[in-house]
Amino acid sequence: MATPPGLRLLPGIDRDLGALIAMSGENRCVTDSSAELPRRAAARTVKLASLPIGVAGRMVGGWGRRLAGQSQDEINAVMSERTAEQLFAVLGQLKGGAMKFGQALSVFEAAVPDEYAAPYREALTKLQSAAPPMSARMTHRVLDEQLGRAWRRRFTEFDDEPIAAASIGQVHHGVWHDGREVAVKVQYPGADEALRSDLRQLQRFSRLFQAVLPGADVKPLLAELSERMDEELDYRTEADNQRAFAAAFDGDDHVLVPKVVASSPKVMVTEWTTGTPLAAIIQEGTVEQRNAAGRLLAEFHYSSPPRAKMLHADPHPGNFMLRDDGRMCVIDFGLVARLPEGTPLALGRIMRLALEDRQAELFDTLRAEGFVRPDTELDPEDVHAYLTPFVEPLKCERFHFTRRWAQRQAGRLSDVRRQDFHTGRSLNLPPQWLMIHRVTAGAVGILCQLDAELELRGIVERWQPGFAA
Repeated sequence: MATPPGLRLLPGIDRDLGALIAMSGENRCVTDSSAELPRRAAARTVKLASLPIGVAGRMVGGWGRRLAGQSQDEINAVMSERTAEQLFAVLGQLKGGAMKFGQALSVFEAAVPDEYAAPYREALTKLQSAAPPMSARMTHRVLDEQLGRAWRRRFTEFDDEPIAAASIGQVHHGVWHDGREVAVKVQYPGADEALRSDLRQLQRFSRLFQAVLPGADVKPLLAELSERMDEELDYRTEADNQRAFAAAFDGDDHVLVPKVVASSPKVMVTEWTTGTPLAAIIQEGTVEQRNAAGRLLAEFHYSSPPRAKMLHADPHPGNFMLRDDGRMCVIDFGLVARLPEGTPLALGRIMRLALEDRQAELFDTLRAEGFVRPDTELDPEDVHAYLTPFVEPLKCERFHFTRRWAQRQAGRLSDVRRQDFHTGRSLNLPPQWLMIHRVTAGAVGILCQLDAELELRGIVERWQPGFAA
């Protein structure tokens, strides 16, 4: 199905719409009266398939408004707003893998062109921290199964109303039997089936999401989420990860990781903490708050591998809070990159060589690490030109991360007329570098959303092996 002449929402959004629409015979988005995740793959597929159908319908409607005399800008504004509303409403409503994917996409919002950004920004912010909750009855059933029917004796208080609901679980406030305030994370029944089903279906929609958020590397992201979903589903693994981070940052002046109190496969209890979510700071924070949050986020990102031997791999604003005591609280350790040797030495060397315009050495290092395949013909000068903008924040003592800067990066990488586009397609991303690359890109995306100015070079010099001259 092609876009009518003269009408285009975003580059590439009409690709393969016919094939996607064929997946479902209905154009509807059903709101569940039950809070349980829909388990049947067919039911979830219908909801996910409503996304491309909705886009197609708006294109036809837009063509009609064009004939009625509305300007292209007016049509694009309306279509962008309605697409954002539908896209992230469906992802948030389904929870599971759909919402997890939407949250992962949220860090790329800064790369969306300004003329489309407002509706996506609002929808993404809602998705980062909210979803329809499950009932108290169902919550109690999960707690009975996971903590035993006498679980109430372990609490002096338990609030049935969740204070947060996310992709595969929701969080309740409580008071542990020893008087500590705690956060109780309860996994949705059916989350495992929903996660697997969603990620299979979302693979088919990758071009649609790529068009909506051009800064996102969608296919590798979906592949990674699929590969790591078993870790996300077992809260015992997440609890072990969080214990390691809490120990590594215990007593730290800049970062707080809540301690784990108890855990089971589908329930995790941690110490309670409060703060201002990064999503709120992105929306209305002061310059001081933005810069402080950006500095703390960068410090946490680069210091985690040498300190915890892991990298927090779920970077979206819903997982970070700025506390009144000046520290950043970090939550949700279901997805991590295990780096027993810390961040690779080669990463710091690549950054340094690109920064110092040492093209031949840079190319040889990239080839040795597998970024350049043995049978690939590439010009070292083109490779250097491709990488140099990425190390621009390290050229000065302080760098101002802005949405405009992120949009320039996304634009040069997605413009088929530019050499950077072709160079990027020719480079290889070795599997062992995939998560490091994605998490770093996500952290940079948040810095751009924050509009933060910070001394990134000093942080990298301190924590990144191989970078210091």
